[in-house]
Amino acid sequence: MFPIRAISTFTSLLGFLLGFPTAIATYYQAWKTRQEAALARAGLIYSKNCLEFVLDDGTTVNLVSLETLHTLPRPGEIVLLPGSDEEGMSAYRVSRIEHIYSRLETKEHDPKQARLIKAVAHVCGLLEHSENAGELSGRQIVDLMNETSPQPLNGSSR
Repeated sequence: MFPIRAISTFTSLLGFLLGFPTAIATYYQAWKTRQEAALARAGLIYSKNCLEFVLDDGTTVNLVSLETLHTLPRPGEIVLLPGSDEEGMSAYRVSRIEHIYSRLETKEHDPKQARLIKAVAHVCGLLEHSENAGELSGRQIVDLMNETSPQPLNGSSR
């Protein structure tokens, strides 16, 4: 017959070696899930650090990383964005820009400091109502952009 005391020590050690890492991994997964849920509630998980171009109906046209931009578009400007189909580029007019900031999460920061984490450009398509929108050349789009670009306030040319 096996001594119970020897089996008990072995099973306790085996249970600890298997159970402790499992408990740590389960806790870590639960913590990570809570963090992802909090980010999803904030609505920034897929477009963080991006400039998002959105149509009036809420459809996302394009995402551009904020790190690749030297300036943000201003309301009234025309932007050319790649289309989702084979048509190539599509022209859009920026109607307004929303800036979304968050608090800095570093040890040495002023509680009032914030950083830009997302920008949303609300756009409307320029060529949507045109009959021959898909047949325009690049030069015609540039001419259309020049015709519809906002004029300077002081009356001088650019």
